[in-house]
Amino acid sequence: QVQLAESGGGLVQAGGSLRLSCAASRSLFSIPSIGWYRQAPGKQRELVATISSGGITNVADSVKGRFTITRDNAQNTVYLQMNSLKPEDTAVYYCNADFGPKQVRGQGTLVTVSS
Repeated sequence: QVQLAESGGGLVQAGGSLRLSCAASRSLFSIPSIGWYRQAPGKQRELVATISSGGITNVADSVKGRFTITRDNAQNTVYLQMNSLKPEDTAVYYCNADFGPKQVRGQGTLVTVSS
């Protein structure tokens, strides 16, 4: 089992930036894939970006070029750098550890982008 703790959400104006952090309770090398999903009010959860234990990234087209996922293995922490934020990026962002048949999700952090 792993515990995930997200931080870094908040209120930002359109065009601004935020960095989300996800601290894992175990080595990132033991997690096949870890990343970020988001869910806006009234919408389905969607993938934002993931990074594998080998460092391979997958970024949604809707945020490509604006969001970057990185990892600090020494700190067991994954980051989501979000630039050029848009009002449609407003959502609860969840860190998710993917073990294949089992998924572990954090409590989420709210990002609100004002126009």
